[in-house]
Amino acid sequence: MEFTINQILIAMILTILAGFSTAIGSVIAFFSKNDNLRILSFGLGFSAGVMIYISFMEILPSSFIDFKKYYNSSYGELLALLCFFGGIFLSAIIDKFIPEDVNPHEPKEDLSELKICPLPKKNEKAPAFHAGEPLKKINTKALKRTGIFTALAIAIHNFPEGFATFISSLDNLNFGVAIAVAVAIHNIPEGMAVSLPIYHATNDKKKAFVYSALSGIAEPIGAFVGAFLILPIMNGLTLAITFAIVAGIMVFISFDELLPAAKTYDKAHDSLYGLVLGMAVMAISLILLNP
Repeated sequence: MEFTINQILIAMILTILAGFSTAIGSVIAFFSKNDNLRILSFGLGFSAGVMIYISFMEILPSSFIDFKKYYNSSYGELLALLCFFGGIFLSAIIDKFIPEDVNPHEPKEDLSELKICPLPKKNEKAPAFHAGEPLKKINTKALKRTGIFTALAIAIHNFPEGFATFISSLDNLNFGVAIAVAVAIHNIPEGMAVSLPIYHATNDKKKAFVYSALSGIAEPIGAFVGAFLILPIMNGLTLAITFAIVAGIMVFISFDELLPAAKTYDKAHDSLYGLVLGMAVMAISLILLNP
């Protein structure tokens, strides 16, 4: 299966833009208050709706069709489902290796809880941090370390997302754009999780912004890995396997990351309305773009 340089370049650009949207979260963190973040809840719900719908209604069925070209109907579907749950398992394993204290995808009660403190040393109580607390009461070294560890955790999480965005964009640009937008929206609170501890520890917006932007670098790295490992052997069967795995990754991201994060900022079912609208927009766009 051959892809043009333009296809590869566009897929890579979409992945890079999605990854570095963490910088947007950094900017929002500097100027927003909790009461102004309802739109973020709606946006995260919208992203989850897009990713869930496209995974179950388009990407996984496409994998079924491709598998059936090589195997009989029931055996092909079984292989597709094994790859699908393999994608979920892969994402869960990656998530498992991230300590809960620095995992930005663990649901928090409010925005201030995004400023997570790292695991304390033995016999040492972890320093607490609350919004608006004077800096002199905060262990700034520990707080800065929290931001750095959170950035590393996000980078690990973002690797499979970059792979999924890149591969989807190669096969179908409409899929790729939808997934890239959804990933970009969900990267916004991740950027906030990185920038807030570093900013309050150093009082340096530039440094917080840079760390936040760099935390998204794993997504283009995931795209590069996909390009070098998958493209040379890409055919109908490898595409079927990859698509099923990608669908599993996106479903895990939606249920483990997007929806819990959306509920963090939720008021009056904003996240639910976003979820339904995301599904509806994806359904209509697929009908219009694929008549």
